[in-house]
Order: sequence, then structure tokens, then C-alpha cells
Amino acid sequence: MTAYQRQIAEWWSQFLRRATLSIPQWFPKTAIFNSPQEAAMAFPYLQQPSFLLASLKTDSINKPFAQRCQDLVKVIEDFPAKELHAIFPWLVESIFGSLDGILIGWNLRCLQGRVSPVEYSIAMEFLDPGGPMMKLVYKLQAEDYKFDFPVFYLPGPVKASIQERVLPDSPLYHNKVQFPATGGLGLNLALNPFEYYMFFFALSLITQKPLPGALHVRTSDCAYFILVDRYLSWFLPTEGNVLPLLSSSPGGPSPSAAPRTPAMPFASYGLHHTSLLKRHISHQTSVNADPASHEIWRSETLLQVFVEMWLHHYSLEMYQKMQSPHAKESFTPTEEHVLVVRLLLKHLHAFSNSLKPEQVSPSAHSHATSPLEEFKRAAIPRFVQQKLYLFLQHCFGHWPLDASFRAVLEMWLSYLQPWRYAPEKQAQSSDGQARCVAERWAPFVQENLLMYTKLFVGFLSRALRTDLVSPKNALMVFRVAKVFAQPNLAEMIQKGEQLFLEPELVIPHRQHRLFTATTFTGSLSSWPPAVTDTSFKVKSHVYSLEGQDCKYTPMFGPEVRTLVLRLAQLITQAKQTAKSISDQCGESTAGRPFLSWLGFYPSDTNSSYPANDLDEMGQDSVRKTDEYLEKALEYLCQMFRLNEAQLTQLTLTMGTTQDENGKKQLPDCIVGEDGLILTPLGRYQIINGLRRFEIEYQGDSELQPIRSYEIAGLVRLLFRLSSTINHRFADQMAALCSRADFLGSFCRYHLMEPGLTSRHLLSPVGQGRSAVCARGPRLSLRFLGSYRTLLSLLLAFFVASLFCIGPLPCALLLVLGYFLYAMAMTLLTERGKLHQL
Repeated sequence: MTAYQRQIAEWWSQFLRRATLSIPQWFPKTAIFNSPQEAAMAFPYLQQPSFLLASLKTDSINKPFAQRCQDLVKVIEDFPAKELHAIFPWLVESIFGSLDGILIGWNLRCLQGRVSPVEYSIAMEFLDPGGPMMKLVYKLQAEDYKFDFPVFYLPGPVKASIQERVLPDSPLYHNKVQFPATGGLGLNLALNPFEYYMFFFALSLITQKPLPGALHVRTSDCAYFILVDRYLSWFLPTEGNVLPLLSSSPGGPSPSAAPRTPAMPFASYGLHHTSLLKRHISHQTSVNADPASHEIWRSETLLQVFVEMWLHHYSLEMYQKMQSPHAKESFTPTEEHVLVVRLLLKHLHAFSNSLKPEQVSPSAHSHATSPLEEFKRAAIPRFVQQKLYLFLQHCFGHWPLDASFRAVLEMWLSYLQPWRYAPEKQAQSSDGQARCVAERWAPFVQENLLMYTKLFVGFLSRALRTDLVSPKNALMVFRVAKVFAQPNLAEMIQKGEQLFLEPELVIPHRQHRLFTATTFTGSLSSWPPAVTDTSFKVKSHVYSLEGQDCKYTPMFGPEVRTLVLRLAQLITQAKQTAKSISDQCGESTAGRPFLSWLGFYPSDTNSSYPANDLDEMGQDSVRKTDEYLEKALEYLCQMFRLNEAQLTQLTLTMGTTQDENGKKQLPDCIVGEDGLILTPLGRYQIINGLRRFEIEYQGDSELQPIRSYEIAGLVRLLFRLSSTINHRFADQMAALCSRADFLGSFCRYHLMEPGLTSRHLLSPVGQGRSAVCARGPRLSLRFLGSYRTLLSLLLAFFVASLFCIGPLPCALLLVLGYFLYAMAMTLLTERGKLHQL
């Protein structure tokens, strides 16, 4: 930029600022709005012209990314909130994209530091919790501005509830719903700047569709994933209190105005708890002396927004409807979505477990307890548990049966192990055994009983339908078995089931979804007394997640034990299948003649096993699969106390033994009138490649279908030529093959198909019948129609030309070499026949 252009730019910037400051004089608010409150709640940039907004929109098209961010930083620092609130909705949308997914914004989900280091560092600095964008949010927050957010883009259950005039049970939506006036376009939420920013940030994970080139982007390296981690660490700290607001105005931010009351009353379907958020952002008469009490609403808002936008896509009623096979799936999470939720759960465990031991005990609940400490206790059971359970239930039932389920699995296992994220890590035992789960985690296990038991049964049903020969599927079974086999965990789960199944002496009348042990009423200081009845807590948990009419299946009952035995049998089968595939690959490679690599040996077109990822990954993959399955079987035996005799008997009963050739037996069948009929187990074995019928071509080898590695025209021409020769010289070839000398053996080796008379029909019905074969000696030239044969001959001629050997001498050498090879094979074949006599 030249000096003249720089002067013009500075002059234009000053002109825009003066013009923007004079807007209120040109367009007084009284001429447009009925009240100042209505003007503050509306989108200002739709009500009055903003030269600042127009200038920034023009710069977003003409200027590079770095220059635009520098200009935004200067605008945020120099301009007052009165001008900044007009550009705020546009700026948020330009960063995170539009709610309909058409505008992608800065595309934070694909922005990586190793690919675009300059843009990445600028974006992360601008959106950092202590960066310029948050300064803008706090600047507007101090002036009590409101921004409309369309209800249409909220998650399905929330949108349906609000449209039916039913207030959602989350306090995040209380006193925010704005009904449109006559002729209005739709329902809106009146959000403060912090809520508006977080709504867009959280929803961009779902509304923004990944670009075609973003399939190979590693989620943990992208800017969005790292920003989520930074926001969680900033607003949900594991040490100390929430950091103070970064307000540029003197005196700090003022409290937000009271939320407006909806024009039409709601009929609520659940208990309405007075939330921490409502307490701290509303005008209240009492003020807590603890500074954290004034800022805890940001932590609660962040958590509620993340949970609502990422997990609240399924309600209890919707989940019950989705059990129908004809139900249409309303929302499908992605693998990236699941990975971000897992990050949230891991941080929540660290956040909740950061309480000191004296703060965890019920006696520590006093008026001196800070709001942040109370929030740590309530974060998971109050805001996360139910929505996460329904989210996981949907994923377990609808996720594809492939290796991508590993993301859902790890998210589930992360939630089940809060002790992994506790400040005091338990040391592993000296003999390498898994560390024992301490008794202090028993309440968590019991109050999350369905997370352990119901979802474990769901995983069993998935594992029984997957191909356990695959190393990735074997790894998932191993991971689940290893987690549940941790010492003392199974005992805790059993204790929780016993508490739930205890008979209730007196059960007061309870309505649906009102059987909850945790009720937030009033302020945080008036925390309800702790429920001492542990059985009541477990029942409360189950009924609140599954409803009063739930039918509970004990994890250590006979039904689940039968599923575990089936899984153990399939693990044994998968181990044998992996070994058979490995042995077959080794035999086919070692037993192949040398000339087969040059195309002079027929290819094996009758493979016993289908293609599997073991074939692509080799012997190391077979070793890993066997190791995963062996350890998984060991852990399952520990959990359910299975002995070796049970496994052996089950294996023999289901027919998993091998025959004398090391091949798998036929799939599980029953004998019917028309032959063998597959059982459901037999169909499963065929679908997953565990067993299969031995299918082999037993017709005329000259009449086999033309393969993809053969030249169709050349094969047909060679067939006609060989048929003519065989027809004309049939008697002479028969006479030569009947001779008892070396010439007869040489001719039989080339003109007779090996093992033709020893073939048997392999049909399951009528096994043992010999195939009737009356074919005599004949010449076959089909091998010359293979691409591999012709390529090998061309390669031989090319190598010969390098040594100054012409085509004719090279051909004579190839013929001579083949005759020597054929003579040697003839002698070996005759010697082998003598040994068999």
C-alpha cells in the first residue's frame, strides 16, 4: 500500500466513525421504536443504517484475512458499545457461519496449524477466551443488549416443545422465549451477547457440513476442537475460580436486565428448577459477598449451551418412538461430533473431581460453600446425565456396524471411568495388574447404573453382529471387556442392581419424570438435604431415565449371561477363522510353483475364505487380533465367573472344532427333506465369514468363464486352436499317454488334468459321490491368453535384448528351459505315485 492509499484509508476510517456517531441524530429512536427496551431487543442493524457495518462487509470481501482481523481488533477497542452492537450479529455469523449451513464462515472445523499456520494463529488469538472477541461480548454484556435467536434452529425436542407452548425443563430457555406479534415470522429467543455467541459457536459443530476435502482432517488438530478445550478450561476451571470479566469500561459490567415474560403462559411438563443462571443475571435483592457468585452464570451458561446443542437431540418420548423399525431418524451425529462430546465429558469429570475431600462430604454443605463448588457437584447429574444417556442409547442402536463406532465407544468408556480424571491418580500395582476402583466411586456407579448395565447389553447385541475377525472390531470388544473387568467395578455394579431390585415397602404416588433425587429450589445456599436412602437414589436414577414402566434386565442375570456365552463362542470362532486365513495364505504362498509367478501355472480360483482386512495387513494383524480376542475372553471370564469347562462344552456344542485338514466345517445346518437347511447361527456364520460351504469349480476347465486377467478374444482363439488339434490328433495323444516309458509319463504330465479322477462332488447333499469324468488327453493353450503370461514373455525378451540375445535365440532358450523343468517335474510326479502305491 502506497503512502497516498494509506492516507485515503485513514481519512475514510475517520469519516465512517464520525458518520456512525451522528446516526442517532439523523434517525432518533423515538421515531422508530415505541420504547427503549424494544429498540434494545431488536436487531439494530435492521432498524437503522450502519456505515461501520457496511464498511466491514466490504472489507471482508476485499481485504485478506489477517488485515480484516487487525481492523476488527481496532474497531472493538475504539468504538463504544452503541456502535458495536449493530455489527455483533453479522460478526458472529461471519465467524461461525449461518445457521442454515450455507455460509461457512471461518471454517474452524478444517483450520489446522500445520496446514495454515498464519490464519490458524490469528483466528485462535482473536477467539481466545481472553481475546478481542470476548472483549466485545463483555462490552455489549455491560450495556444489557439482547439479540434474537430463531427457535427453528434449536434441537428437535426443544423446538417442538416451544412450538407447542410447553416450556423446556432446561433453565437456559426460561424467560427468553419471545412470541411474534401479529404477522410475525416465528418464535425467537432473546439472548444476551454471551449466550448468543455460545449458541452460534456450539451449533456450528452441527449446522456446518464438512467440505469434500475435510474428510482427512484430524479432529483433535482443528481450531474448533482446540477452542472447545480452551473455553472449557477457562469457564470450568479445575483449580481456582472463574477468571474475572475482561471489561474495558470503568467500573466493570453491570448486571443484566431481567428477562422478559412470555406473552402466553407455558404448561410445563417437568419440575422447574430455579437455575444458577437465573439467580445471577437477574435483579435480586440479596448479593453474595463472594465475587465468584456474580460470574458463575457464565460457567453454567457454557455448560448448558454445550449440552443442549450437542446432546439434547432425543427426548424420552422420542427415544421410545424410535424403537419402532419404521421410525425415521431425526438427527444423525457424526464422528467429529462424538469426539467433541467426549472432550466435554472428560473435562467435566476433571471439573467435578476437583473438589477437595472436605468439600465432597455432605457435612461440608453450608452457607460458606462457594457457588462454584456447588456447581461442580451438580454439573453432571443435573445437566448431563439424562441427555447423554438418550444420546448414547441412540448411537448404540443406530450407528453403522463398522469401525467408526470406536468414537462412540471411547466416549462411553470415558464417562464410565471418572477415576481416570481425578487429581489423585491411583498407582498401578507392581505386578502389572489393573488398578482397583476405590470405594469412593461406588455412589457414582450406583447413580449411573443404566450407563453401565443397559448400555453394556446394547454393546453385546452389537458385538454379536460384527465380524470379530477384523482387528478393529476385536479391539473394541477388548476395550469394553478390559474396562468392565477392573477390580471391584463388577462388585459395585452388582451392589447397585441389588439396591434397585430391593422391594419397596412404601412407595408414594409419583408421576412420570418426577421421581428425581436432586431438586434445585431457591438459591444454591439452600441446598436440599442429602438423601440417605441409597436404594432410593438408584431407583430415582433408573425411573428418571427409563420411566416408571421400565423393564430392567440385570447385567449379571441369566439373559445377559447367555449373551456373554454366545459372545465367548464367537470369539473362539473368530480366533480359529483368523488362524485358518493366516495358514491358508501361508500355504498358498509357500506351495506355489516358481513358474506360477511368470504365469505358467493356473491361478487358484476357488479360495475358501472371502477378502478380509487380515489379507491387507498381514501376519502382524493376525497376531493383534488373536491377542485382543484372547484378552477379551479372559476379562469376560473374570467378570461373569466363566470356567474353562463351560467354554469347552459350549464350543463343542456349537460345532467349532476343526476337521482333519484344518479347514472349517460347514455352517450350522439342520437336515431337512430336501437336504441341509441353514439355521440362524449358520446364516450369521456365512455373513461374517466365520464358515462357508466349500465351493469349487468342477466342470471342464477349458469352459470356465473368462477371467478379468485374461484377453477374451485371445482365449476364444486359443480354444478353437486347441480344440482343432485335440480333435485331429486324439488317437496319437491317447497312444502316447498309454505308454509305460518316460515319454508316456512326459505326455501324461502335459496332456492329462492332474487329480481329475479323484474329484468328489462337494455338495452338502449326497457327499462322497465321485464325479463321472470321461475326458481323455488333450492340449490346453489357455494359459497363453493371460495378461500375466504375455507380460512375463515380453519381460523375458526385454531382458534378453539387454544381453544382445535376439528374439529367436531367446525363444529357443525359454523352450529349452521349460523342457528341462517339465522333465524334472515328470520324474518327481512318477516318484510320488510310486510312494503312494
